[in-house]
Amino acid sequence: MRMSEESGRRTTTLQMSLGLFEEMSGQPINESTREIGFQRNNVFVAINGLGLSSRRFIDAAYFIAAQEPAPRDTYDVDLNYFKWLMRYESRNVRHLQSVIKEAQRVLIEVTDTPPDRAPNEDDQWISEQLMGSVKIGKGRIQFRIPPLMLRHITGPDKHHWLNLCITASFSQTYARAIYDYVLPYVAAGLTDWIELDVMRRWPGKLGTSASEFKHFRPKYLDPAVRQINELSDIDLSYETRADSETSRKINKIRFRMKRKDTVAALLSRQPDAHDLLLTLKEEFGLSNKQFDVIAEHRMSWTDERIQQAIEYTRFRLNQGKVTKSPAGYLMKALSHNWQVSEAERKMVAIQGELAVAATAQETARTVATTAVKQSIAARDEEARSQRNEEVKQGREHFESADEKTRKELVRLYIASQAGKLMLRRLKLEAGALSDVNILNHSDLSWYFGQFVYGKMKQLAVQ
Repeated sequence: MRMSEESGRRTTTLQMSLGLFEEMSGQPINESTREIGFQRNNVFVAINGLGLSSRRFIDAAYFIAAQEPAPRDTYDVDLNYFKWLMRYESRNVRHLQSVIKEAQRVLIEVTDTPPDRAPNEDDQWISEQLMGSVKIGKGRIQFRIPPLMLRHITGPDKHHWLNLCITASFSQTYARAIYDYVLPYVAAGLTDWIELDVMRRWPGKLGTSASEFKHFRPKYLDPAVRQINELSDIDLSYETRADSETSRKINKIRFRMKRKDTVAALLSRQPDAHDLLLTLKEEFGLSNKQFDVIAEHRMSWTDERIQQAIEYTRFRLNQGKVTKSPAGYLMKALSHNWQVSEAERKMVAIQGELAVAATAQETARTVATTAVKQSIAARDEEARSQRNEEVKQGREHFESADEKTRKELVRLYIASQAGKLMLRRLKLEAGALSDVNILNHSDLSWYFGQFVYGKMKQLAVQ
């Protein structure tokens, strides 16, 4: 995607999220029927000591930064809109200030030291704040994001889709922390083994009982997993083990996860788009991966835009221009915002009318030609039947005549021009024919009967 197109898409997403905030008028973001989110860098998944509200604050700030076409020194937005993005429904300003200060205190550490050894002087290690200065006043919020963080927000590094509608649904800090951690692993379906002590530090300080797995599991871990399975777009489970076969102390954990059926997830969150989404699945056969792409762009890929892509693809299918994958063609139409212009619709309609008229003319010509042929065939059949009747009457007359008349008729036929031609064609001798055997020759007898009928008519006229 070209930079101008990417910038345009980000700006459109920001404008649409603002529009959605105004439309929802007091409803929390997690009740939105449209997907709101951004491509978050994988570096932001392992953050220690960040509470639920502070995580949401960082989400909202980074979402706003991710939609801008270029990094800014200061971001300035409506405070109510910002609070809606982070699902902060309290009017307690002092509490909001404490949430912001907690986000400012938390540091993110990045290092290239392998996890199985201690760091040395040659290793690279960076520690940076997630959030810089923040100012609230007169219904606005202004904030700065450290330049290093901005590079990770907008850079091309490995990333994953973070859906603010889902993350705003979590009420348990551990559920949110675990969900953050596993997102980059969803495609693989399995995380690495994690030290339980490391995981315990994700939400901050816990009680002393949490150091024992038998207490940590029912109080923190299992409720968090249940909430993730209930509210998010993934199904999660976990495995634990000890450091060695001889040890009974559980100190490592890893998670297994799989993406829920995307269509079912979209239908549950977007009931108004039920028919539209079923059309994509049943008529065009979109895959789960393609529905994932739609979910990521749902903010800008509105129902109207999807319907437009469906109509465009149907239009091209009817023209015979889609020769491979209709689903892939539709996704391309959706991505590039293709639509059928009114001029092209009119052109195709006129071409269709002309084709119908030409077909009607051709049909009329065919019908007329067929009618003529049938008329000619009917006349031919009528004439053939008449001639056969004449031959029959001539033969009957010949057979009923006296011997003298029969001999005279044979003589006249042999002497006629028609009789001579027929005898020559059949290679018969005139002397070999008589009134007794002339009817024994099948071909000759037909023409002879016709000749006799002609003589009968002549006599009738006289």
